[in-house]
Amino acid sequence: MADLFTIQDVEVGGGRPFFILGPCGLESEEFAWAMAASLKEICDRLDAPLIFKASYDKANRTAVDSYRGPGVAEGCRILAEIGKDLGLPVTTDIHTEQEATLAAEHIDLLQVPAFLCRQTDLLEACAKTGRPVNVKKGQFLAPWDCNNIVDKLRAFGCEQFLITERGSTFGYNNLVADMRSLYWMRKEGIPVIFDATHSVQRPGGLGGTTGGDGELAPVLARAAVATGVDGVFMETHSNPAEALSDGPNQIPLEEIESVLVSLLRIHEALQ
Repeated sequence: MADLFTIQDVEVGGGRPFFILGPCGLESEEFAWAMAASLKEICDRLDAPLIFKASYDKANRTAVDSYRGPGVAEGCRILAEIGKDLGLPVTTDIHTEQEATLAAEHIDLLQVPAFLCRQTDLLEACAKTGRPVNVKKGQFLAPWDCNNIVDKLRAFGCEQFLITERGSTFGYNNLVADMRSLYWMRKEGIPVIFDATHSVQRPGGLGGTTGGDGELAPVLARAAVATGVDGVFMETHSNPAEALSDGPNQIPLEEIESVLVSLLRIHEALQ
């Protein structure tokens, strides 16, 4: 098993799941602050370990005119200030070797998008920053293929890493989350996160945008915690219907506390 480590005060591999929560995109500075403050208040009340997430660039949107975000410099500034002021570790997607270096100055956990999970130069750049790295498992990979990702990270000196399961391609515009993969990857000694949000996507399912079955995200999250995972990733939004990206799959902020309560109860019941 990978060694126990912490991301600020969030313990990875200690037996209790932590939560990566936040909106899909960094829609505005005011919005990001409001979301982070609300999530911190909820997680403090529940004693639930929190890493705040928001993407400064949605670089693989379905359509060319879709909203992307403020970019690496402005986005990382916003996230760094939120993290410092609220005392939260923060994470965001990086897409290039240069972005990895820039983001590492401000971001506690670097996240590699699923489509880029096998990009050796990108993994090397992330590893060499010294920051913990969370790699999204590609929709095209079998669980055991993640061993090759881990081997690359370790070869480049990174021992603080996570692999996130986010569903596998199943025909056109559809994904299926195989709960067996969570067991198989953890059996290999890999710290595993389950991404409930992107596992219920229907990529490109609305033609010019991605659809999904957002109501199933809490259902799959419960199954993942029962299976045994190190953490759960869920995107949440104060008004998913007006979200600038991935609205159909984000859990309404007003529901996130009840979802977290159910996940923590499942974990406690298994102890």
